Amino acid sequence: MDFNMKKLASDAGIFFTRAVQFTEEKFGQAEKTELDAHFENLLARADSTKNWTERILRQTEVLLQPNPSARVEEFLYEKLDRKVPSRVTNGELLAQYMAEAASELGPNTPYGKTLMKVSEAEKRLGAAERDFIHTASLSFLTPLRNFLEGDWKTISKERRLLQNRRLDLDACKARLKKAKAAEAKATLWNDEVDKAEQELRAAQTEFDRQAEVTRLLLEGISSAHVNHLRCLHEFVKSQTTYYAQCYRHMLDLQKQLGSSQGAIFPGTFVGTTEPASPPLSSTSPTTTAATMPVVPTGAGLAPPEEAALCLEEVAPPASGTRKARVLYDYEAADSSELALLADELITVYSLPGMDPDWLIGERGNKKGKVPVTYLELLS
Repeated sequence: MDFNMKKLASDAGIFFTRAVQFTEEKFGQAEKTELDAHFENLLARADSTKNWTERILRQTEVLLQPNPSARVEEFLYEKLDRKVPSRVTNGELLAQYMAEAASELGPNTPYGKTLMKVSEAEKRLGAAERDFIHTASLSFLTPLRNFLEGDWKTISKERRLLQNRRLDLDACKARLKKAKAAEAKATLWNDEVDKAEQELRAAQTEFDRQAEVTRLLLEGISSAHVNHLRCLHEFVKSQTTYYAQCYRHMLDLQKQLGSSQGAIFPGTFVGTTEPASPPLSSTSPTTTAATMPVVPTGAGLAPPEEAALCLEEVAPPASGTRKARVLYDYEAADSSELALLADELITVYSLPGMDPDWLIGERGNKKGKVPVTYLELLS
């Protein structure tokens, strides 16, 4: 009991001394040991890493789960070390509603058939989103959380210890200074000076040891950056795969809707020429993020006068042909179209009555319709 009481008294005395030293430093009444410039730079880089990691983590969580209530629920499950229950994605929920609507409104009607087709596409999109969320959480969010809850907590603990050792050191310096001043006035050797010097040497040793430990941890931030870089590549790869899947699913759906609407509304075109996400390779996260246009869904659905056109009998106009560079690969939907390979050069021209979204393309002895948005026309 006596030992515990003495320890509590000693701890209280140390805490009080540190509080006095800290307060006097704040008011400019005490000297403060400054860390070297390199150490200060390490501290600043560590703080910046922690702050930006927190921001990136929070915003990525918002990206993967926009619903704040769902994020709170997932956080609680994680803290309780319980498995997060499977949640239906918005795309899958929309697919369910469309399928139910088609069943009730008539699955054999044009509207019902289209609802079923879109429902299947939305279901595939929802499944792709689920896979993306799962992969991104494991490969990106988890390592960031581990850094904040593991490495950073250790660094913070050692930094607090270093701050305490620094306050102890400066308090010893202040006591020694006062002891020497008292000795000078008494003009005789003061035992307090010897005691203060011993305490200062011990405090300096503790401070130097803690500074070295903290320095090593701060320099380890470089390793954290390397790990975060690898995780960032994994995140980009998973996001690339997700958007590529979405592009393929929607392109297939657009072609299905184009053929079905052509049967219902002959001579019309479906879709838009607005840009869509590019079909990036899932194996190459560094693939350029150029914007690939959606193919006009009128592919193969030409006006009556164009539908009757025999491409073999088409001759290029005497003037008006141009060279064009192909921007993206394009797979011909039928025999009236010309398949394209990215970066190849072809000759293109237009014919009277053609839809403005299409041109006639020639490559060697092959010719066919090509979408304008896949080309860069050269002068």
